[in-house]
Amino acid sequence: MVLVDSSVWIEAGRREGKLSYKVGLENLLGAYEATWCGPVKLEVLGAARPQDRKRLESYFSIIPYKAMEDGAWDFAKNCYQRLRDQGHTLPFNDALLGSLSLIWNCRVYSADQHFEIMRDVIGIRLYQPGYGGKYESDVNG
Repeated sequence: MVLVDSSVWIEAGRREGKLSYKVGLENLLGAYEATWCGPVKLEVLGAARPQDRKRLESYFSIIPYKAMEDGAWDFAKNCYQRLRDQGHTLPFNDALLGSLSLIWNCRVYSADQHFEIMRDVIGIRLYQPGYGGKYESDVNG
C-alpha cells in the first residue's frame, strides 16, 4: 500500500496541477494501492473548496482507510525529536504522516520535499510512479 500525502491530492486536483501527479495518482488508485488516514482527511477535505468536497469525499469513501492507534503519537514524537536533533523542523502533520508510514510499513507518495528529509533521517520509504505514471510495486516491502 501507498499512503498518499495531501500534497499529491491537492496537486492532482488543481486544474493547472502537474500532470505527473494527476497520472501517478490515477494509476495508484487504479491499482487499488492507495491508502489514506485521518491527518490526510483533515488537510485535504478540511481545506477543499465547496465545489470539490463531494467529489473528494466520494474518492475517499472507496479507498482503504488506515486508523491511527493512540500509541502512534509517542512513536511520532520520537521520530519528530530525531528530526529536530538533526536540525530539521518539519510541519507536524508531515512528521506524523511519515511516522505512520513506518508503523504501517508502507511507502509515501508526496510532492513535498519534507518527506525526502524523513527518508534520510528516519528511514521512511517514498513511492515514485513508474514510466508514464504507471504503478510501481514495492520490491523491498
